[in-house]
Order: sequence, then structure tokens, then C-alpha cells
Amino acid sequence: MLKDKIKELAQAYKSETIAVRRHLHAHPELSFHEYETVAFVEEKLKSFGVAKVEKKANTGLVALIEGKNPGQKTVALRGDMDALPIIEQNEVSYKSTKPGVMHACGHDVHTASLLGAAKILQGVKDEFEGTIKLIFQPGEELIPGGASLMIKDKVLENPKPSGIIGQHVMPLIPVGKVGFRKGMYMASADELYITVKGKGGHGAMPETLIDPVLIASHMIVALQQVISRNASPKIPSVLSFGRVEALGTTNIIPNEVKIQGTFRTLNEVWRAKAHRHMVQIAKGIAEGMGGEVDFEVRKGYPFLKNAEDLTARAQHAAVDYLGHENVVDLDIWMAAEDFSYYTQEIDGCFYRLGTRNEAKGIVSGVHTPTFDIDEDALEIGAGLMAYIALNELKSK
Repeated sequence: MLKDKIKELAQAYKSETIAVRRHLHAHPELSFHEYETVAFVEEKLKSFGVAKVEKKANTGLVALIEGKNPGQKTVALRGDMDALPIIEQNEVSYKSTKPGVMHACGHDVHTASLLGAAKILQGVKDEFEGTIKLIFQPGEELIPGGASLMIKDKVLENPKPSGIIGQHVMPLIPVGKVGFRKGMYMASADELYITVKGKGGHGAMPETLIDPVLIASHMIVALQQVISRNASPKIPSVLSFGRVEALGTTNIIPNEVKIQGTFRTLNEVWRAKAHRHMVQIAKGIAEGMGGEVDFEVRKGYPFLKNAEDLTARAQHAAVDYLGHENVVDLDIWMAAEDFSYYTQEIDGCFYRLGTRNEAKGIVSGVHTPTFDIDEDALEIGAGLMAYIALNELKSK
């Protein structure tokens, strides 16, 4: 059976897949600067015998693995390659060699898994019909998102895939398991940049000032009304502020305060309405207290909706490959992913790869300086992607 052969190959290539992941982890690159990474990926693909490789969007890459009758159907697999501006605190042999840059979101795992799947698929290309399109994507972590640039560079054309599969590490799921959700899955994400302007001066004479710190404080609290008093309970929404910068001191009130935050939701009509509400509330408070405000909404990724039929087939393939007990149902996740851009163009399925191992102390969340994975996940990551892709090629 082809499934058994894929499992055998995933196991046989496991040590190489782990070595690839460790190399990538030790040499992370920030969004849209993945020059060494994409060169490494291209070299690996060519060493596997993958001949059709093409650069996209400067630091992205697309490759084709053609089986028999390659024009029959095309399925795409996607892995992202960029890292985050985080100082790694893990003491491991493959610790980041680049100060302040770390694969803290698992994109090294995604790239290594896709390379592993590529080697497997290249090894069985005489046993399937159709074409597998491999998409190695830059810049998932940074607006406008590498997926949008890859699409503009026609990554979904010549040939056009019938669907696209992506996976992402999940430290809340134990290694050995994977998770799926049909329909709405992840939120849109917008970045908020607010500058509150007043008149600074001596903290002992507040009557002579227009205090932007006080205005900003009222503003942050009041903006939560966008969620508590305007959003429908049926539409999940999140408004969070992660940075407030005043740059005064104990007795100095600054002239301005800068605030940064994020707004996320699962409905495009409400998303646009919320943007207007936030700006209106902020301007009203600032003007009412004698100040001014600049409120910039940088519109980010759209919501991610998994295609019902494609996801059902992928989940069924996962059950067949791993066993029913190792495939779990996912809840809505208010994080965002630029994989959503692909799902706006073609059917998509974005699932989760379990990486947690409490016995080994591997429990840290993504985007933290101690994030790591149980590397047994890489055998599953590579093998399952290959199996789902081949299963989808056979579907009508």
C-alpha cells in the first residue's frame, strides 16, 4: 500500500528531516529577508531530484513534483520560512546563532516538514497521477504577508491547484496528534497605531497642561466598548493593546503618548464597522479633553475559513494515517495567519501538528523565547502532508 510506503519513507528520512529543522532553527531569518533559507531549500529540493523550481516574491520559492499524467489535477502544499525578532533562551545544540532572531513560531518545522514531504513524494512519483505544487513562502509574520505577495507573483497559476494544504505547530496538542476544523477557523488581524497629542510640562502644574497620558488612559478603557457594547455576541472579537509609550518621568508629562494594539474578528462587515467605531471613540475622547489623536488602522490578514469538503477529506486521510484517537477537533482560534489569503482564492485546509511533550518539558507557547518542539512531530509532519496530498489528488 502507498500509505505504508509513505510511513516507511517518513521514518527512514526522519533523522534528515530533524537535521534540516535544526539547521533552519540555528540560522533564522526575519520576514522578507530569508535569503539563506530559500537558497538552502532550493539546494535541498535539487538534491532530491526535484527539477522544476522557481523563485517567487524575491525570497519565496515554488516547485513541482509531477507524477503520471501531471495535468490531471494539482494540489498545493505550503510551508512558511520566516522567524521572529525574539532572543532565544533555549540551551540546545541548535540554538539560534543570530542574536535577537528566533524560530519561535515553528516555521523551521513547517519548512523542514515540507522538505521531508517533498523527498517522500519525489520517491513515489511513479505511483500517483497529477502534480504536487510545493510553496515555500516568506514573510508570514509581517504585514502585508508573504502569501499575498506570492499570489501576486502568480504562485497559484500554471498550474492552478484545486486546493492548498498547510500545517502549523500547536504546542497545546501532544506530539503524535493533529487537529482539524472545518469552516471558520482563524481571525482577521489588524494593527492599531495611535498617537495621542497634548501639551506636556511639569507634573506639579497639571492645570497648565493637556495631559496625553490621562487622555490615553481613558482612551484605552473606552475603546473596549467596541467589543462590550457594539459587537454581536455571535461574532468573536478581540481588542488588545500591547504597547503604551509615554517617555515622561515622575514629574514630567510628555507631549504625546504612542499606543499599539491589535483588533481581530471573524466577520468582514463587523470588522469595517469596528474600525470606524474605534476612530470615532478615540477622536471624541481626545477632543473632549483638549487634545488630538492620530489613529492608524493597518488592515492585516483576512479571516481563515477551511473549505468544508477539502478539510473533511484531509481529516479522513489523517484518521487513516494516524488512527482516530490521534485526530482531534479544533476550536476557533483568534490568532491570524496569512494562509488565509490562499483560502480567498482556492479551497484550503489549514490544520495543526501536535508538538507538546510534558515529560520532556516541551510546553512553551509559540512567540516565546523558550518555544521548542518534540522532534518526533517531524516524522508525522512530513509523512502526513505527503499522504493528505496524494489522497486529495485521487478525489473527484
